[in-house]
Amino acid sequence: MTAIAARPARPGVARAPLVLTAMVVLFAVLGLSGVAFGSTWIPLEDVARVILGFGDKTQNLIVLQLRLPRVVAAILSGGAIAVAGYLLQKVTRNELASPGVLGVVDGAALGVVIFLAALSDESNALVTSIAYQPLAAAIGGLTAIALVFALSGRQASSAVRLLLFGIAVAAVAKALTMIMMLVGPIYRTTQAARWIAGAVNEVNWSEIQITFLALVPLLVITLLVARRLPPADLDEVSAQSVGLNLPVVRLFIFVLAAVLTAVGVAFVGGVGFIGLMAPHLARMLMGRGVHLGIVGSFVIGAMMLLAADLLVRVAFAPVEVPAGTVTAILGAPYFLYLLMRKQSYDG
Repeated sequence: MTAIAARPARPGVARAPLVLTAMVVLFAVLGLSGVAFGSTWIPLEDVARVILGFGDKTQNLIVLQLRLPRVVAAILSGGAIAVAGYLLQKVTRNELASPGVLGVVDGAALGVVIFLAALSDESNALVTSIAYQPLAAAIGGLTAIALVFALSGRQASSAVRLLLFGIAVAAVAKALTMIMMLVGPIYRTTQAARWIAGAVNEVNWSEIQITFLALVPLLVITLLVARRLPPADLDEVSAQSVGLNLPVVRLFIFVLAAVLTAVGVAFVGGVGFIGLMAPHLARMLMGRGVHLGIVGSFVIGAMMLLAADLLVRVAFAPVEVPAGTVTAILGAPYFLYLLMRKQSYDG
């Protein structure tokens, strides 16, 4: 009897532990750099002393109140947006899908600005708790993606059709956001203007706590439903043959991705293109495994926003430039590259 050779491990899976270890090391370096670098350099040993409770008053203020919150906010928000992008690309079988391209980011932005405008008094003071801001973002993001698919109709599986309607909905939402900013009283107007571009420098610990408490259960749910993602790549007939209600699964994934995006942008703002680029890099480095893709997307998305914030903080100090400008500058050419590559494949 001929011996049957053991199936070799897939290349992406085989190298995944090494790649993930390297990513975690780079992630730690970026996080520590984000705390140490700024208008003034704080040595890493002093950072450690502050975290352990032995720093002086000035260092405590800089590390604990100014730099560490923006590092944690970048990690949570960048990771959430990246995971949302991974889910959208997986369920639509479309490498161009992302929260920004499908209008979710701008829809969430509009939801937040409407919330701030409707519930601000004439002195620009908010008359309700800021803890409701993620809910407003979720409503805006869900409304935007629902509108995109409603307009796409029965051809919602078409990548080009989704792309066109997503861009259109995002443009309308952005225009309405600017109108709201101009005509109504807005709580913390300056922060709201910077929020639209995507900035982590004004996030505080209470907002981080809200983001963390909302994000953890969403990530747990994502990992639990991840086993449903590979069949979601099937067409309608194949899905029915394996007992999968594909429309219901897709609807759930779309809602989950929209809520993840809303939580990610609720306090940080409209950071663009992380949800497009991070999943691509995760698949390239980690292989096609779903759970590895989710973890890799989160880590890469967090690193991208950390790196963008660190770059603008060091390059433009003492001026605070929104980190979202860096992701937009890098992401827009990459989006055009993907679009042209897809057209060449289709053409």
